[in-house]
Amino acid sequence: MASKETLRDFYTGHGQDFSKAGQFNVFERGGFACSATSMLPNRRDFYKISLIQKGSGIIGVADKVMDIRDNALLFMNPLVPFSWEPTEEEQTGYFCLFTEEFVTQNLKSESLTHSSLFKAGGNHIFFPEAGSMALLSTLFQHMLREMQSDYANKYELLRSYIQIIMHEAMKIQPAAAFYKPVNAAERIAGLFLELLERQFPIDAPDQVVALRNANEYAAQLNVHTNTLNRALKETTGKTTTSWIAARYIKEAKALLQHSNWDIAEIAYCLGFEYAANFNIFFKKHTATSPLQYRKDLV
Repeated sequence: MASKETLRDFYTGHGQDFSKAGQFNVFERGGFACSATSMLPNRRDFYKISLIQKGSGIIGVADKVMDIRDNALLFMNPLVPFSWEPTEEEQTGYFCLFTEEFVTQNLKSESLTHSSLFKAGGNHIFFPEAGSMALLSTLFQHMLREMQSDYANKYELLRSYIQIIMHEAMKIQPAAAFYKPVNAAERIAGLFLELLERQFPIDAPDQVVALRNANEYAAQLNVHTNTLNRALKETTGKTTTSWIAARYIKEAKALLQHSNWDIAEIAYCLGFEYAANFNIFFKKHTATSPLQYRKDLV
């Protein structure tokens, strides 16, 4: 099973010096081999915002594929598999890369929590009109200039530019597509589902899920377990345990299909101390054993 692409992988794959990397960087697309380098379908461990001024290509976001030509704004985050295949030699525009460390609570403010930059679902592709493209281009130019400055608070300023870009995207997208929870239950449910998705994918046999049950998720969200359960039942019709189990089964199936890890290793990654307990769990939810499921894939 493919591991997440790291920031180092990204720089190396584009023939760039990794010493340029940091918590944040911004580039012109024309100077970064964007016309000659593909991005294979995969999750990344960094955020990327791209502004395409000229150039065409095929973009894949999760299970959706779309042809892109000129004037496009793209958001990529560590939660969503992303791919890019250029179909035209001329590629102009800008993009910025930043890590989780760059993301502060101020950047991830209440109004922006539900924007495409931080969500697993929703729209990640926007098509700005001329006026919006001019503003976005100017913002990227400011970021390029700021990266060369010695201003002591330049990273705070860069975060402000990112916020303006995110707000501009929210203005482009119809309001209905940027649905904001209207009550506490919906807000809690949304935060839980995002937190659940952040636990995956599992990339290595020695990686173990950090949160394993409803109590641990509730503690992470700073709510009582009963409050979390009520919120999920009210908004989705399913309990916290049901959601966790379903996501575990999805990840288990992916590991059984795409990795060569043995059953005990997969069980360990999913937080089961004994493979026998994982077997019981898997069979309860799929009516077959992990071993049989893997055999049936052949």
